[in-house]
Parts: sequence; structure tokens; C-alpha cells
Amino acid sequence: MELAELGECLSSVSCIVTQSAAGLTIGMLLFLVASGLTLIFGVLGLVNFAHGSLYMIGAYLALTVHGATQSFALAVVAGTLGTALFGLFFERFLLSRIYGRDVLMQLLVCYAVILILDDLVKIIWGADFRSMGVPEEFRRPPFIIGGGIVPYFYAILFAITAAIAVLLAWGMGRTRFGRIVRAAAINPGMVGALGINTTVIYAAVFAIGAGLAGAAGALSAPIRSVVAGAGVSILIESFIVTVIGGMGSIGGALAAALILGFTRSFGSIGFPLFVEGAMFAMMALVLLLRPSGLGGKRPS
Repeated sequence: MELAELGECLSSVSCIVTQSAAGLTIGMLLFLVASGLTLIFGVLGLVNFAHGSLYMIGAYLALTVHGATQSFALAVVAGTLGTALFGLFFERFLLSRIYGRDVLMQLLVCYAVILILDDLVKIIWGADFRSMGVPEEFRRPPFIIGGGIVPYFYAILFAITAAIAVLLAWGMGRTRFGRIVRAAAINPGMVGALGINTTVIYAAVFAIGAGLAGAAGALSAPIRSVVAGAGVSILIESFIVTVIGGMGSIGGALAAALILGFTRSFGSIGFPLFVEGAMFAMMALVLLLRPSGLGGKRPS
């Protein structure tokens, strides 16, 4: 434990600003992955254990497109849309066959997909660690706020992820499609009885969830290593976010992701050897005190 160092950081504006910038960036990227996971569960009732692999696919697609075009914008678009398209086929030809099945069946199918995708990645891109590096257009001096350092690229990442979060909230809460999705999550039989094709809704929701994971992978490629199996760690963190935030709650996922982002950022100073343990401890505490999560609905 390095609690003295953490206390010094919390008494320094510059340290708070620097660590908060890192925490916000980590939290918002984690939110993109977890929001897709919780959206899929909330509507489809499917625990998608292969969700982390979608994040990995987005990162590799972005890495490939950026290497060919040197355009980070095209890389992010390719990672997002490419993963969404893959998710659409994944849902239609495989996962749709296990809706309503036992969780163990879902786990086995998704775990098989994880192993297959990891091997395919090794065949196509190799097993070595790869990194995009910060794109040339974002290699600018950092922002200095209160003596703290906020990297320019971190600010860009936060702006992009925040914009996606706002767009997602607006789409789910203000559009006809969002209202249909929320209705399908509550009573899919009634939605189908009204003449709405729930098969299309399910496919669209899964594609959106996959696209969010792919976007997170593409956006994080410049600052994180891209390697086969990279989806496993992000999957674990996403499930922690989903449990703390509440299964099916987008707002809860945002709050939980930011909490974990700050825990990882400030925890790296105060308890670097117990950061992972602290995250699991918070999840256990939430399960004990509020099993439905921060934003989940309590059973009536």
C-alpha cells in the first residue's frame, strides 16, 4: 500500500487533474464496451461472453485500416462498422439459436467463439503485440490545467466517447426505435403482436452493441497494446461494470464505468498491487447491498 502517496496526490490540484483525465478516459472507453454488453442482455436476455472478442476485432480492424490509410477517422469508422457487421452475422447465424437456453449453453457457445476468434487473429495478424501509436494529427502539446497534464489525445478520446454516450442515450430515450427496443426488453410478445418484427429488432440491437465494443477497441488502439486474447481482460472489467451498474441499465453502466476508471487511475498510486482486487471488492459489496446494481430495477 502506498496510501501516503495517494494522500499527497489528493492534496495536489495538478495530480488530481492528471489522474482524473486518465480515469475519465479509461472509464468512458470501458463504458462503450459495457453499454453494448448491458444493452444486449437487457433486450435479448443473452449473456454474451464473447463480447470482449468484438472489442478485439474492432482494434485489429482499426489497426489495419490505419496502416493502409494513415487516417484515424477512417480507422475508427472501419472498426465500428466492421465489428457491427460481424456482430450481425454472429447473432443471426449462431447466437439466435440459443436464445432462452440455459446460461451454461450460452457460456459454452460463446467460449468456443472466443477460442476460434483468438486463433483466427493469430493466423491473420500474428501473435505478437502490436500498437498503432498516437496518430500524427494528435501529437500536440498537452493541456495544462491547474498544473496538471491532460494529454491532447486523451481529451479527444473523452470528447468522442462522451458524444457517443449522449447519442446512445438520445437514441434509446427519444427515438421511435429506442422506444421499441425498450418495449421489446419488457414484453417482446406484445411488441410482436403489434406487427413489429422482433427478429429485426434483436439483430439491430446486437449489431449496435457489437459496434460499441468495436468503437472502444478502435479508439483504444493507439494507447493500448493490440494482441490476440486482448478481449478477455476487457470482458472481465465489462462484467464488473454491468454488475455494479445493473444488468440492462445504460445509466448505471456509465456511473459504474467512471467509478472503475477513477479506481484504476488513483488506485495505481495508492494501492498498485490491489487495483484489480479493489474492483472485485466493489462488485462484491454491491451484490451484497444492492443485488440489482446501481441502476437496475429491484425485483418487486
